[in-house]
Order: sequence, then C-alpha cells, then structure tokens
Amino acid sequence: MTNDATMVAMLNTLEQGEVAMEGLVPWGSNYTFLVRVRFSDIEAEAIYKPGKGERPLWDFTRGTLCLRERAAYLTSEALNWGLVPPTILREGPHGWGSFQYFVDHDPQQHYLTIQGKYPLQVQRIAFLDALINNADRKSGHVLIGEGDRLWAIDHGVCFHQEYKLRSVIWEYAGELIPKTLIDDAIAFHDWLCYRNTPEYVELSQLLDSVEMDALLERLEQLIKRGTFPVPGPGRPYPWPLV
Repeated sequence: MTNDATMVAMLNTLEQGEVAMEGLVPWGSNYTFLVRVRFSDIEAEAIYKPGKGERPLWDFTRGTLCLRERAAYLTSEALNWGLVPPTILREGPHGWGSFQYFVDHDPQQHYLTIQGKYPLQVQRIAFLDALINNADRKSGHVLIGEGDRLWAIDHGVCFHQEYKLRSVIWEYAGELIPKTLIDDAIAFHDWLCYRNTPEYVELSQLLDSVEMDALLERLEQLIKRGTFPVPGPGRPYPWPLV
C-alpha cells in the first residue's frame, strides 16, 4: 500500500477476487465482516459492510452507508490525498456492500495517542471531514499504517446535506488552512464543476443531487474562509471517542 501500482493491484483484487469469510467484527454498530480476498497470486484482508446489515438511522437512508464509504474513497482520491484505503462496491456473501482494504496497524495507536505528530496528514483528515460532513470521526478511525502513513476509515455517516460534523480532531479549529491544501481543494472544485470524468459520474450516482450540491457548497466555504472549522451547534464530539 505504498505506491500507485500497489493501489491498482489492490483495487483489482477487491473487485475480482474470491471472497472467504473470516468472521464478524464485534465492535461495529452495523454488521461488519473481516474477509479474505484472493485474486491470482494476490491475497489480502478486507472489511466488508453489506448494505442489508446496516442499522436503520433516522437521518440517513437505509442501505446507503456502504455507498458513502465508496464516495469518501473517491473524494480522497480526487483530492490526491490517498487518505481512505482502497474501497469498492460489489456483491458479497451477505449481499451487495462495500469492501475496504484492511490496513495492518496497531489498534493501541490512533489519533489520541499521536497528537502533535504528522501535522499535514492530520490537517488533511480534518479538512476531508469538514468537506464530507463526517458525523463520526472517532479516534480509532485514524490508523497508523506502514511508514507512519495515516489512514482514515469508517465513512458511512458522511455527506449529509445538513450540518453533522462530529470529530475528535479539533486541534486546528480556527487556524489557517495551509496553502497546499487550499490548492488541492481548488483543483477538486474544478473536478467537481467539470463533471465529465467516470469518477465524478460515479460519485453523483452514490449521492443524491441535494448531497452533491451540499458537498460543493461546503467546499466553496472552506476555500473562501481559508480556515479550519470550529465546533458548530450541538454535540461536536462522537461517542465513544475511540
């Protein structure tokens, strides 16, 4: 998981590989499974979230959480940040759902244990969360992978058109967004407005038109203000924190 060729190979494996169930992930609020996917001579573990295993939520349409996992991956890739592990949608043993590459990591290490380290990576995650309106950025949803690379996972409750941002990452609240991130955001704005790439077409199919409009509006506000958001109304933190 360190270069583009490896990413492509992993996506191909997730899309075309044979799936073998390994077990239920016990800490998920929805049915989440650890699976092993094998394609040709490549084998990898993945997190499988079937749509029909999603717990009903009053504010998110049932069966769309797995779609939002893929949408978060597409957004991260369009920003050229590579924050979200390769994520695809396909049929699985328990029906249609998302498959996300399982990042090998130490579960004792997460955002709250690394504060002050990897500032640019953390700022990217904070920006991404504000952009996709992440309602559940727990500390344990930030993984430290090989080479001290940070990965952001669990994006099922994102992209709502109403303000939902709940996160443990507020250390940059009110601070200026680095120019490099603003430049990437402007490029992403051009990508959204161009609307003529296969990835854009897919994103617009994963989210409804109101959510797509809200995504563009949040992006424009972040660029215009040039600062990281501060906690908004309501509860700004997820629960549990980890």
